[in-house]
Amino acid sequence: MTKAGLRALRRRLLTPKSSEATLAVRGFHHKNEASKELLESVGRNFLFGFATAVEARAPAEAERLLDTVPPQFRGFAYEGAGMGFATLDALPFGGGGRVAEFLAGAGGKHVYMVYVGVGWAMARVPRFRWPKLAVSDELLQWLLMDGYGFHQAYFHTEKYVHRHYREPDFPWPFSGPAWYANRAIDQGIGRALWFVGGADAAQVAELIDGFPDTRRADLYAGAGLAATYAGGAGPEELRWFAEHSGRHRAVVAQGSAFAAEARALAGLTIDHTHVATEILCGTGADEAVDRVRALKPAGPSHNDVPAYELWRRGFAEQYVHSGGVEQ
Repeated sequence: MTKAGLRALRRRLLTPKSSEATLAVRGFHHKNEASKELLESVGRNFLFGFATAVEARAPAEAERLLDTVPPQFRGFAYEGAGMGFATLDALPFGGGGRVAEFLAGAGGKHVYMVYVGVGWAMARVPRFRWPKLAVSDELLQWLLMDGYGFHQAYFHTEKYVHRHYREPDFPWPFSGPAWYANRAIDQGIGRALWFVGGADAAQVAELIDGFPDTRRADLYAGAGLAATYAGGAGPEELRWFAEHSGRHRAVVAQGSAFAAEARALAGLTIDHTHVATEILCGTGADEAVDRVRALKPAGPSHNDVPAYELWRRGFAEQYVHSGGVEQ
């Protein structure tokens, strides 16, 4: 078999079926046809990115195809590619360095999504292979946990969403405070709840409010991010969601702003980004991004609170002090 044939076979063996991303197969809430099509398009483009990566001879070859995806969904394709390259890096005898090479190229503009995609791979490969997935950015390493949490809630919904399962003594990262791992995982679960709830704000809020109170802030933050990045809810629903979140409104704003930053860095800001940040952050997307970037830590934290968490808190506190909400 030729090398091209082997790569095509690898794509067929490793890529999940497209039906796995449908609301019907997943058993997710169906709000309306428009939201259903949107969320399933996210899934299809994620799988396209994954398949493109695992068949590509090198990341640069994949990038040319990923950049043909419409801006609304391109970030999800890069996320899928992040998972694909990480999966290949973790395979025995497959070599490594694909994720690093991807991030050194066009993937660098999509660093947030690529890191989340690596987290998806962590949920699929044996834990003893996780050291092969090590990433260099100590600030953003928690996005791997976010991606892991999204995957588990998306594919193991009964366990992680309805039965509120939480990982005991999660063995990652190898450096950094272990207590924060489940916090970051919950942020990913919160993003997934936007999909589980079919982008129906009331349904998503009901799912979040069913979790223990101590977990809800991170879940609301993740949902705010997904509501902004993925979309699927109009202005009235977003206003309701912001108001319903109550004392968690500042973290909903934080999630929304971080979504705007991810899109802006990649040059993928769309009309919905502006609409969502105006409602959830109380400011336009450009100003939200400026605030996120101004607050970004210069390096890792030197105490027991990760720099990533300090970054999130900084934005939420600034939102409160600017008159967004009262604590």
